[in-house]
Amino acid sequence: MISVRDLVVTFGAGRDAVQAVRGVSFEVAEGESFGLVGESGSGKSTVLRALAGLNRDWSGGAAIAGIDVSTRDRRLPRLVQMVFQDPYASLHPRHTVDRALSEPLEIHGIGEVSARVEKAMADVGLDPTFRFRFPNQLSGGQRQRVAIARALMLEPRVLLLDEPTSALDVSVQAEILNLLRRLRVSQRLTMILVSHNLAVVAHMCDRLAVMNRGLVVEEMDVATLRREDPREPYTRQLLLASRGYDREAAARMVTYD
Repeated sequence: MISVRDLVVTFGAGRDAVQAVRGVSFEVAEGESFGLVGESGSGKSTVLRALAGLNRDWSGGAAIAGIDVSTRDRRLPRLVQMVFQDPYASLHPRHTVDRALSEPLEIHGIGEVSARVEKAMADVGLDPTFRFRFPNQLSGGQRQRVAIARALMLEPRVLLLDEPTSALDVSVQAEILNLLRRLRVSQRLTMILVSHNLAVVAHMCDRLAVMNRGLVVEEMDVATLRREDPREPYTRQLLLASRGYDREAAARMVTYD
């Protein structure tokens, strides 16, 4: 369903150029949930933005359902949608829930708008009374449910998730993750989940790639992650860091180029 080959993304030019993604390659099968993990600044979100068409200045190869992402094919928005990290920023403050969910349908000329909006709200567990509320009248979890519903309005086959719970209270995170797992099955979605939280990846994904400084340093299945038996030293250090702050462990950590 998703194929990425030697993806390179560079920001800036000349001496100021920064290569945020350096020759990343991976594949995701139809119906699979694939994780991208790594420390902040490792290039995870940049890969997603290239696949979603939000960053068009890249080289290499990327295809979704056999369609080359670089062609800007009009079918791509119907195939792939993205859920962003911050539900407080991803929804227009002056648009109601109804407007946010209706807009994709209107842009693509899809009818039965009202019925589709009602179904989308039900699918993500939102009460119908929220339909004409504004984002400032919703909690963080409710806003992220709206963002997920908006991403699903065009019935995509691929969902790109950029830290979808990191801006939410811990008590709400599990609800959103379980919602995404249910939607993956009911709507037969293929997912890529970006996260620095290895526990979330272990809960949500089948396989994962570990990124560091724009490179994929290791791929593994989630069983290997749960056994804490990675191949690469960087991944072992990432696992150690994920357990929480330890002064002695922090003193022993090294930087991997």
